[in-house]
Amino acid sequence: METKIEKIKQQLQSHGYKLTPQREATVRVLLENEDDHLSAEDVFMLVKDKAPEIGLATVYRTLELLSELHVVEKINFGDGVARYDLRTDTTKHHHHHLICVQCGAMDEIREDWLGPLEERLEKEFHFTVLDHRLDFQGICYRCRDKKGDASGNDDKKS
Repeated sequence: METKIEKIKQQLQSHGYKLTPQREATVRVLLENEDDHLSAEDVFMLVKDKAPEIGLATVYRTLELLSELHVVEKINFGDGVARYDLRTDTTKHHHHHLICVQCGAMDEIREDWLGPLEERLEKEFHFTVLDHRLDFQGICYRCRDKKGDASGNDDKKS
């Protein structure tokens, strides 16, 4: 974690910003919850446990700054709530999501499946893609399995 914090500190410094204690507390919460898609309010509640003096406005400003610097990706899954996801060094683009319309679960696809499409866009349209995001909406395996279990249980009762 310390290596990631140092890298983020360097990113901030290269743009003329400091890693203040408030920013560091926010970054630590994001790192500790890398697999989650936290809203600003979620981040605030977790930061508040570590640093009670931090206000919601500070967390919002920090998240917006980190988003502008491409340290985090600000994402919206169509529910009107902005969520924040740390970007990784291993991929050129952000990962993609499978969003369940029944339970709201979000699963991630870490592979970049759109590379060939980007190459085609460059070749055919002379368009250079800087970034992209792909979100699929549907029914997750958990909800699908529950539905299958429910119908299976009904059959057994007959």
